[in-house]
Amino acid sequence: MLGKGRKLVQIKEMDGLCRRTFKGYKSLNRMQSLVYPVAYQTSENMLICAPTGAGKTDAAMLTILHAISQNITPNPAENPEASDFTVNLEDFKIVYVAPMKALAAEITQKLGSRLAWLGIQARELTGDMHLTKKEIVQTQIIVTTPEKWDVVTRKGTGDTELVQKVRLLIIDEVHMLHDDRGSVLESLVARTERQVESTQSLIRIVGLSATLPNYIDVADFLKVNRFAGLFYFDASFRPVPLEQHFIGVKGKAGSKTSRDNIDTTAFEKVREMLEQDHQVMVFVHSRKDTFNTAKMLYEKAVDNFCVDLFENTGHPLYEAAVKEMKTSRGRELRELLPKGIGIHHAGMARSDRNLMEKLFGNGVLKILCCTATLAWGVNLPAAAVIIKGKVIPKKKNCLTSLNRP
Repeated sequence: MLGKGRKLVQIKEMDGLCRRTFKGYKSLNRMQSLVYPVAYQTSENMLICAPTGAGKTDAAMLTILHAISQNITPNPAENPEASDFTVNLEDFKIVYVAPMKALAAEITQKLGSRLAWLGIQARELTGDMHLTKKEIVQTQIIVTTPEKWDVVTRKGTGDTELVQKVRLLIIDEVHMLHDDRGSVLESLVARTERQVESTQSLIRIVGLSATLPNYIDVADFLKVNRFAGLFYFDASFRPVPLEQHFIGVKGKAGSKTSRDNIDTTAFEKVREMLEQDHQVMVFVHSRKDTFNTAKMLYEKAVDNFCVDLFENTGHPLYEAAVKEMKTSRGRELRELLPKGIGIHHAGMARSDRNLMEKLFGNGVLKILCCTATLAWGVNLPAAAVIIKGKVIPKKKNCLTSLNRP
């Protein structure tokens, strides 16, 4: 329920700009319907705190469409539709700050494909992806990381014109203000606000976050009007229920016994999920451990006579995956593919990371052993997530399992 007198926003009742962009949707969901009046119909700074999967990216899309709507020239027509206006592509820039390169790549693809009908170009600007001056001029939406945008905005010359054209700054996963990279985000926001004050230009700031305990403090930091642009959605807005299990294992921290027990427990949880025909992501703490964990899981499957659970050669896309894998630089990836397992970490080539995400997303891989590069909002179809490691405060070995029934 949205509350008395409120209903879901129907796509057919929206204007042409929204209807074409949300093509295939029947309506906005509960969360998006509640933020719609502020996100699309005002220029208020916003902070949207909502559980994973609640639809924050589409809420951000509404703010992007508002920014675009401020830079269009209507063409004469009785009933203005998408085809009856011209977007002034050179007059504005939108910056989307994502915490990880993997998420930046996903967001770039998603925004680029959905806004292509407007002639809007979305490009990634990260440590992996560089843009020429010409490409920046041709780009309306720049998807970047905090550190990369910090470098761009610090420059005294060369990128001044780019920065001055920014009309919307979206900061995804803004709760990382609490982490080591928080200082970079703080400087970005402070620099943006100083630019607004010195140039009297309007730059809208939109923060997206998982649920935060101190969301009011973060809203104040982003200069969000608490009574207009602040939205906090609890776990009832999560589309799929989440179960959390903490599993303690015996053994002295760091000992071979404790490591063996963690490996055994992780394998048992993976097998339990595979028996239910679910895909699993296993998070580890180091790049090296991604391959070691993948190898361990398969060896235990052999020992327990359940290798058939890992079997993926019958998948309709398996042969195509084998062909794509021939271009991979990773010997380990080629070795693991027939075993239904993939790995993913920041030390891999961008093309290999993209391939792992694609194969897991398509269901060719049943297990993905990865580091925190995939922990920041990247959408992959895992019904279970296993965090294999330690609880640092108490220094006890543990394994966390997150299941989505």
